Amino acid sequence: MIFKINKYLSFAFLTAGLLSVELANGQTRDSLSLNTIISEVVQNHPMVKKAMEELSTSDARIGLAQSNHLPTVDFTSSYSRIGPVPTITIPDMGTFSFTPHDNYSAAVNFNQTIYDFGKTAKSVSLEKEGKELNRQSVEQVKQKLSQVVIGNYYSLVYLQEAIKIKNEQLITLNEHLQFVKKKQETGSATQYEILTTEVRISTIENQKTDLETARKVQLCQLNLLMGQPQSTSQQVKNDVVEPINNLQSDSLITKAMQNRDEMKLANEKAKLASLRYSLTGSQNNAVFNAFLSGGVRNGYTPYLYDPKANFVAGVGVRIPIFDGKRNKYNLIEAKSAIQVNDEETEIARRSIVNEVVEGEANVKAAHQKVAQGELQLKQATQAYSLAKVRFESGVITNLELLDGSTSVSESRLMLLKAKIDYTVNLYKLKSAIGDRLY
Repeated sequence: MIFKINKYLSFAFLTAGLLSVELANGQTRDSLSLNTIISEVVQNHPMVKKAMEELSTSDARIGLAQSNHLPTVDFTSSYSRIGPVPTITIPDMGTFSFTPHDNYSAAVNFNQTIYDFGKTAKSVSLEKEGKELNRQSVEQVKQKLSQVVIGNYYSLVYLQEAIKIKNEQLITLNEHLQFVKKKQETGSATQYEILTTEVRISTIENQKTDLETARKVQLCQLNLLMGQPQSTSQQVKNDVVEPINNLQSDSLITKAMQNRDEMKLANEKAKLASLRYSLTGSQNNAVFNAFLSGGVRNGYTPYLYDPKANFVAGVGVRIPIFDGKRNKYNLIEAKSAIQVNDEETEIARRSIVNEVVEGEANVKAAHQKVAQGELQLKQATQAYSLAKVRFESGVITNLELLDGSTSVSESRLMLLKAKIDYTVNLYKLKSAIGDRLY
């Protein structure tokens, strides 16, 4: 009888062991890798496309600012009926009109700014800096989307592998239940052993249901990120990073200050605020311009109704004298914006320092948990091996042997979670120091 029990349970746990190897390898033919998902998301997500479109808008704004260097040309035409018209009567000569009743004209007008004391140049510089700010925003959007993908991806990895482990436990428990029922028929097992096994099966099934529900939620989020239909079934690879010893942390904060998008954006905003202040200060600069207009019109004496070619050409200057203090208050606002940006930069700097320190601490803590998890799994495996020996000797019951099997499965699950936590925290640290995740 003991030989049959041992043979039966050995087969069950051999099956679990083979599944464990498959779990460790993480190989699924149609599964998606993390890099594949991130690449697709950062190329096709609407947030990225929106940010890219804002770059096109920036190009249009730069062109609009540069257009102040170009002339404006337009065509005008008009017709008017005048009545009464001014006339003069000369005795013995008749009555003469100074203007015709019907007046018409057509002309092409040309206007060109000659010099505006740097106003246009500052506008162009401001819009170019705005484009650079938008370019940095694109990178930030991609980085943040990558962070979301990583969190979603490793949640799916954990849930997939946890479901596999629960399935292994259910296979073992169901086979064990059949075995106990056969023992009851011979009088060597009690109803309590059957009930205990059924309760364990029910508990594992509830846990599996919770895991499957959570996986559906995460899968929905993955499909939304990738723009796939919600009914699409996805599998992800078990791309868990192995722990790294001697993590270099001497210059993490310095590297973060150089690489983080938040600091780059803060620097671009500072330049933008300074340029806006300079442009505001030049709004009341004088503007010199030239104009030329040529066409045909009637109304020239003595043949009032005959059309004649005509032109007008000249230069002009516009010098603002008083603008109701508008420029003064605009300068105050622009200067205040510079100060606000300086404070936002300092806030970003402190937040980055906190993220780096927290990320480094979390990675080290997760590394220790992985080591502890490996130790616990080793202990559980050895305890199970010892339990099998004691079971074969008849010292313990089959329920106690099953406890050992459950302990091995739970230890594997804890180790898997520890490795995933380490991987996610490592990616968070990389993000905190400004390394690209895509």
